[in-house]
Amino acid sequence: MNSVSNFGRSVEIRPLYRNRTKETVIATATCAPAAPCEDRRIAKSRRALRGALIELMEERGYDALTVNDLCERADTSRGTFYNHFRDKDGLLAVLEDEVMADLDALQGRMQSITLADMLAFRATGRPLPFLVELFDYLREQSDFLHAVLGPGGDVRFGPRLREAVCENLVQNILHEKYRDNPTVFVEYYVAFYAAAYLGIIAHWIERGCPESSETMARIAMRLLFIKPGESIELQVGRKSDEEKHQEQQVH
Repeated sequence: MNSVSNFGRSVEIRPLYRNRTKETVIATATCAPAAPCEDRRIAKSRRALRGALIELMEERGYDALTVNDLCERADTSRGTFYNHFRDKDGLLAVLEDEVMADLDALQGRMQSITLADMLAFRATGRPLPFLVELFDYLREQSDFLHAVLGPGGDVRFGPRLREAVCENLVQNILHEKYRDNPTVFVEYYVAFYAAAYLGIIAHWIERGCPESSETMARIAMRLLFIKPGESIELQVGRKSDEEKHQEQQVH
């Protein structure tokens, strides 16, 4: 097993995707942290490369950009880049995997939430706390998600997100009797829910995240319980004037 330095940490390397070449790698283990001053330097380089990748994906598309482009935009030397990544795919893979790990941790909290919990929060008009945290996180990552899911991003990342959402639904929401042997209807339900879930997120990010995380959490919860023929108007509890104004814009 080979190893390289990933921003100050000695790490082992493994292939990231089955359909990628063996040259595409990602860090999978860490050791002792670097010194504080080195940590700050590494963090600064990482932020610069992340920002450069986002800007260039938006401007010219991922396939067209090069390591030289990234280093020039980030004001970073090629030597610094290659100390941490083998190629541009390595940088993209690290950023994508971090987002996936964070989302997996947030969605994993759904295991402890029951239907009764959801109904209780809906009755009071309060959004589920984990949903608020989820949209807080998505807002923080909105620049990266907008770029990587856009026309100039990584065409593999959208399906990867959808697969993760479907897996989360199966493991954390479906009744256990359907997990190992889902019916055809359940399979379509999972596909429908995953598409709707990601559609809400994509629409919000595409519009620049204008609604608050609390409002988006209420919208997501409301959409879960809409019945055929029922008004789509948000039926929530007491809200601030700002949130009321934002919800008026939704309609």
